[in-house]
Amino acid sequence: MADSNPFSSVTPFQLPEQVRAIAEKGVAQARESYTKLKDAAESQNGTIEAVFSSASKGATDYSAKLVDIVKTNTNATFDFAQSLIGAKSLPEALELWTAHARKQVETLTSQTRELAELTQKAAADTVEPIKTHASKLFTPPNS
Repeated sequence: MADSNPFSSVTPFQLPEQVRAIAEKGVAQARESYTKLKDAAESQNGTIEAVFSSASKGATDYSAKLVDIVKTNTNATFDFAQSLIGAKSLPEALELWTAHARKQVETLTSQTRELAELTQKAAADTVEPIKTHASKLFTPPNS
């Protein structure tokens, strides 16, 4: 009786050793590339999270400083109004007014400087994770 499988007499195909070595090397390189890509993606996600975290903290600090400024300026205005009510003469009232105006200019100058410094710090802190990630990306592998 004849064998009904037409492929039973075909010799199994075997890859030459060089072809097998090239194929295994290709698979190893593909696996290594995938790992590097996955690590870069995870690192990128971490960088984005750090940027948003820094930006959020900077915005919170800035808002808190603005609230503090409003409170300080409001209290100064109320204190001025109370002292103005207690003035005994027009020259005394003018002196209080001048002193208050001078103090408010100094205070506003200081507050503006503090807000500018806070803005610069928030910007620097927000950019830092990007700089750190970029330096890792562009660092040669063997350094």
